[in-house]
Amino acid sequence: MLETDLLPWLLDVAELGDDVLEVGPGPGLTTDLLRQHTAKVTAVEVDAPLAAALAERMSGTNVDVLHCDATDTGLPSGRFSAATCFSVLHHVPAPDLQDRLFAELHRVLRPGGVFAGTDSRDLDTIRAAHVGDVFVPVDPDTLAARLERVGFSDVGIEVGEYQIRFNASRPPAGV
Repeated sequence: MLETDLLPWLLDVAELGDDVLEVGPGPGLTTDLLRQHTAKVTAVEVDAPLAAALAERMSGTNVDVLHCDATDTGLPSGRFSAATCFSVLHHVPAPDLQDRLFAELHRVLRPGGVFAGTDSRDLDTIRAAHVGDVFVPVDPDTLAARLERVGFSDVGIEVGEYQIRFNASRPPAGV
């Protein structure tokens, strides 16, 4: 599904460029795809064991793995050509922290850079799969306004049966 559905959508809505930030790669299934379409990927993972395992697996590739909080990465402003997060937002424990994540991604993107991702819809079946886990779904009806509030433009939201897909741009310099 990642190769036949997610990747074609991503490449259609986002010019990845040469330096991509991936938030919440987990075991790195999407990292494996991203690294084939860009010169460099920086994967930010908050879970220490997942970050360590991915760093070991990606050693010697075009992927750097950082164990840190994506709401405050410490990475340079304006560095990345694109940022992605796939099925991560609902694991961020509060809407204000999700908004801090959006602001941080806006900060580290270059002017003209793209932010694209997916997340689960708030459905009983998905909620049931997260018993004992963090599940703070993003409301697709408010997501565009939240992204625009931190400075993104050209926001696109697609609501599917089980997930939402979104993309937004940091405006070019001078806009």
